[in-house]
Amino acid sequence: MLRIESEQEEDGRWIAEVPALPGVLLYGTSKVDASAKAQALALRVIADRLEHGEPLPDQVASAFNRHYLSGLTAPRTAPRARCR
Repeated sequence: MLRIESEQEEDGRWIAEVPALPGVLLYGTSKVDASAKAQALALRVIADRLEHGEPLPDQVASAFNRHYLSGLTAPRTAPRARCR
């Protein structure tokens, strides 16, 4: 899992960031809201990097591989219809 850090600003807003992904920093009305927004943006950033063949930071790559790819198996193909 990627670590999300959050804290409340003096004006009452919450800010959450994913330190392993520079630029993933968002505000929310609550800690949960800010963390959810940060998690969503982190996943978009990871998907964009993978789509464009860009490397992931080491911490992100290991977390991504461990948590998101570990349950995946090779796709199953549908049985072919028999021709008579």
